[in-house]
Amino acid sequence: MKVLLIEDDRALASQIAEALSDAGYTVEAAHDGEAGEFLGATETIGAAVLDLGLPGMDGIEVLRRWRAEGHSFPVLILTARDAWADKVAGFRAGADDYVLKPFRMEEVVLRLGTLIRRAAGHATSELIAGGLVLDMATALVTLDGMPLKLTAFEGKLLRFLLLQKGRVVSRTELSEHMYDRDTDRDFRSMEVVIGRLRRKIGEARIETRRGEGYRLLPGDPA
Repeated sequence: MKVLLIEDDRALASQIAEALSDAGYTVEAAHDGEAGEFLGATETIGAAVLDLGLPGMDGIEVLRRWRAEGHSFPVLILTARDAWADKVAGFRAGADDYVLKPFRMEEVVLRLGTLIRRAAGHATSELIAGGLVLDMATALVTLDGMPLKLTAFEGKLLRFLLLQKGRVVSRTELSEHMYDRDTDRDFRSMEVVIGRLRRKIGEARIETRRGEGYRLLPGDPA
């Protein structure tokens, strides 16, 4: 899942990006409002982490423009402003949640994960497709109750497919969420990873729709 991070404090942005990457997210970063607004409007992203006090264009205006353009991805606001009026302004502009600075990185990761899974229609931290279960809070993957050992990329790929279970995901959409803008998107390598993932979770759980993409079955294969 690709996350857009907009934070003008570069040291803090680097720390947040590292925490999100360690949690399995692909991170795109911007350090001013205008660049961030453009990326949110033009890139395929699953969620955004947005600071309010940005140079060029403040976070509230960035958020207003995204929502006016019809972008509905969840947005987690970071703010040092603890006035109730500022919080209300953020929610009215279309924010889904906020974290008050200073904060623990774990809180940002947990709150963002909650927004992403709820946006995808999942009520709990467990993403379930029959006997296949991924706990987003712990990153533990089990199949019929037995833990599976996955690489970081396999885990990232499986989480995205579980969030979209039952829906056909094109190779282009999948690559946009798995890789950042500066990485060459290698469809062949991604197919190799999908092949490895199939062998671990069951060949029939991931369907290939020729000319369309991939679909993770919402339940156990028949």
